[in-house]
Formats: sequence, C-alpha cells, structure tokens
Amino acid sequence: MIQIKNQLREYLTRYATFNETDIELIFHQCSYEKYQKKDFLLKQGTVCQYNFFILKGLVRQFRFDDNGHENISAFGIENWWITNLNSFLNQTPSTNSIQAIEETIVLQITKENLEVLYVKIPALERAFRKITENMLIALQRKDEIFMKTNSKERYYTMVKQLPDFFQRVPQYMIASYLDITPEYLSEIRKNI
Repeated sequence: MIQIKNQLREYLTRYATFNETDIELIFHQCSYEKYQKKDFLLKQGTVCQYNFFILKGLVRQFRFDDNGHENISAFGIENWWITNLNSFLNQTPSTNSIQAIEETIVLQITKENLEVLYVKIPALERAFRKITENMLIALQRKDEIFMKTNSKERYYTMVKQLPDFFQRVPQYMIASYLDITPEYLSEIRKNI
C-alpha cells in the first residue's frame, strides 16, 4: 500500500501541494479495486458511482449507438483519471461504459467522499480543477485533429505520440476509436 500511496502522491503533487496528512486522508477516502480483463468499471445505463484513478492497467470508454455499433471515445492508462463526468456529478444514467482491456487496478472515489475532501483539503479541489482543465484541452485537441486530418494522419499522429500504448490495444479497438474499419486500419499499418 505504501507504493500505491506514493504513486497517488506523486501524481497529485504535480497539480498542488499536499502534506502527508492530506495524502493519508485522500488515500483513506478511496477504495482499492482490481478488475480483470473485460470486467466493467461502469455499464452504459447505470449511474456512475466512482471517479477511477488507474494505478495499473488499461481501460476503454465506449457506447453502443442505436444500431448496436460500438464507438470507443477514450482510453485510460496508468496515472489517468477516468469516469463518466456527467453521470458521476449529476448522478444520472451513464451514456457509455468503461471496461478493462487488461487486468486493471484502480483507486476509486465516490462523489460524496470527493466533496468531503474538497472541504477538508482545498488544494485537492484546485488539483482536480487543473486535471479537468487538462482533460478538456486534450478533448479539444482530439476534436481538432479529427476535424483537420484524415484517418491515416490521425493514426500516424497517435502512434508517434503514444507508441507503447498501441502495442497494448487490440487493432479493432483502435479502428473503432479512429472511426474506421479494422480492414482499413490494416491497410494503413501495412504502409508504415
């Protein structure tokens, strides 16, 4: 557990200053959970109870459209937070699912526990504001890349930015994320 606390401390102190008491309090408001490959952290249509901090592993966020097609909107890896923010904050049914792609270990925190911590540790609220701002910037960059480039250029850009990540994700999931067919992705990969 010391290693997990250190990982959490190292992550949070990138955004704000915390003393050891703060880290202990934050750590004890979280629960530790292990998800096996293909386990759901959240299912579409249910209320999101947690914000998940990924200690180890890989998850995908996706939804099924009206035609039953799977659309992946995001992935999450070590030292990333992932949740369905609307469902988590407003306690409404989630429009997507979060599923482990490989064995995944998380610290998860409820909205109630997070709100308690915001009052007790104002620096945590500042840290989460910065984390959320970074997440929104990343989403805007993704949208810009998707609007300005074709699927081949998107793939090359992503592989260049996160080469190890693409070794961990099945190709059909990458195709879904890029909104292309697996066959077209195979064609792109042959030409690299």
